[in-house]
Amino acid sequence: MPEPASAPVLRVGNASGFYGDRFDALREMLTGGPLDVLTGDYLAELTMLILGRDRLKDPGAGYARTFLGQLEEGLGLAADRGVKIVANAGGLNPAGLAERIAELADRVGVPARIGYVTGDDLLTDGVPEAPWVKGALTANAYLGGAGIAECLRAGADIVVTGRVTDAALVTGPAMAHFGWTDDDLDPLAGAVVAGHILECGTQATGGNYSFFQDVLGEHTPPRPGFPLAEIHADGSAVITKHPGTGGAVTVGTVTAQLLYETAGARYPGPDVTARLDTVRLTADGPDRVRVDGVRGEYPPPTLKVGVTRAGGHRYEVAFVLTGLDVEAKARLVRAQLDGVLAAHHPAEVRWTLARTDRSDAPVQEEASALLRLVVRDRDSEAIRAVRAACVELALASYPGFHIAAPPGKGTPYGVFEAAYVPPEAVRHVAVLPDGARVPVLPPPVRTGGRGAAVGRPAVLLPDPLPAGPTRRAPLGLIAGARSGDKGGSANIGVWARGEGAWRWLAHELTVPRLRQLLPETSGFVVERHVLPNLRALNFVVHGLLGEGVASQARFDPQAKAVGEWLRSRHVDLPEPLLRELRETRETRGLEEL
Repeated sequence: MPEPASAPVLRVGNASGFYGDRFDALREMLTGGPLDVLTGDYLAELTMLILGRDRLKDPGAGYARTFLGQLEEGLGLAADRGVKIVANAGGLNPAGLAERIAELADRVGVPARIGYVTGDDLLTDGVPEAPWVKGALTANAYLGGAGIAECLRAGADIVVTGRVTDAALVTGPAMAHFGWTDDDLDPLAGAVVAGHILECGTQATGGNYSFFQDVLGEHTPPRPGFPLAEIHADGSAVITKHPGTGGAVTVGTVTAQLLYETAGARYPGPDVTARLDTVRLTADGPDRVRVDGVRGEYPPPTLKVGVTRAGGHRYEVAFVLTGLDVEAKARLVRAQLDGVLAAHHPAEVRWTLARTDRSDAPVQEEASALLRLVVRDRDSEAIRAVRAACVELALASYPGFHIAAPPGKGTPYGVFEAAYVPPEAVRHVAVLPDGARVPVLPPPVRTGGRGAAVGRPAVLLPDPLPAGPTRRAPLGLIAGARSGDKGGSANIGVWARGEGAWRWLAHELTVPRLRQLLPETSGFVVERHVLPNLRALNFVVHGLLGEGVASQARFDPQAKAVGEWLRSRHVDLPEPLLRELRETRETRGLEEL
């Protein structure tokens, strides 16, 4: 890595937010502008389950195969430009991926020094006996960036890892570049925040953004470009993107990604606990947002472990109910299936009627509703019986009977759970380009002044808006939202578009009000966290997603659109806020008010 004195800024880009992201992104980022390090995030809770199944079929598998394809061209481009590549594409087999990269480098004639990080896989690297080990398909500790830093200090051109935190792909290179130690809590926290902003790729540049019409299309390419961070020695950063790429980098797009899959003011990780309530975002020119002021505290005394296991079998069918008597048709189907469900009593039966139909529709699809049945059980025989009974209804049920897709077989599903272990129970190892294996010691467990205090940080709400006239309108006119999953829980981050909207939102959108607007959250524990610097609220709905995305417990199994559902709900908005929006023309759809 360059010496800090000669390179005061470390430019870190991202080319992948998930396994299956845009294949050409690695080449686009290497050719689109200057970089020092290019990262790729390929792992998620569902991905670990997929890789675990791959490994059962082939012990030599378990890594992200598309990464190798991207390196066919990317190795030479990176070597020519002096860019280091750091990716967690190793999945369950970082050593195997490193070997395949070495073979690829020999074949394409591009010398490459390859390092990798291991020790996260607790099923293969060993862990003290724990109840969650039994029956697990995968069990991986979330490692920090220190192993990546060791490989880069040893001259690695490419570093691949197994399960590290998403932010570790950025903290590792920053540690190596700036020489930070465990005590550099604020710089480390700044790098964690920058890493979180980058890790989902184009979600920081306008992808999946509430106000997408303001930043995508028309005057720019319709696909957003991937982000990069210019990181400084104090941990501050500027988020930007290569010139000429689509999308935009604004305070809004960065805020949206900061709220994604986070919870409270403290964002704990193995390198540091970042205080999200200290983050400051300021515009720094076109497509440039400065991130600074981040404070860090000691990391928690345990490491998180992601555990996946087989959950059983699942069958889903959607009956299409068209035209008149939709409710009666739904009752008939349920009555016709009651017998087989009672006889085989599957562990879980869920019926949902989605009234997507409308009266006097000129298009048949618009005249149709969907009755969805989801059945789960560990016994595949129960699933087969229910499937057969559904098929047998084809000529014996409601008028217009058909289903949304051909009847498939029951499919296996997985479940995710989080466990925690002491850091010393994990054999974190950096394997250097020369083959040397360097143990990576965890930061010492410390408490005190920079440790996370018990309870939540105190927050001061803004003064409420004065009482006045209101008008019924969608919440999304004055607020953006981004939602996602963390195991079986969902988070819903909501931010206001201005100070007046924040003064209203902070007092209006309480937990009871959220439950009223989103009735599906009833019966679940809901936490509200306030982030005044971001003019944002972050809600965590515990258990909304059942046993995690792989279990597909609900229609939107990763809670990706829960935030947009919330924005679509109508509330009594103060007239001054709507008048301000009309004057500034910041939000579309006001002509309907």
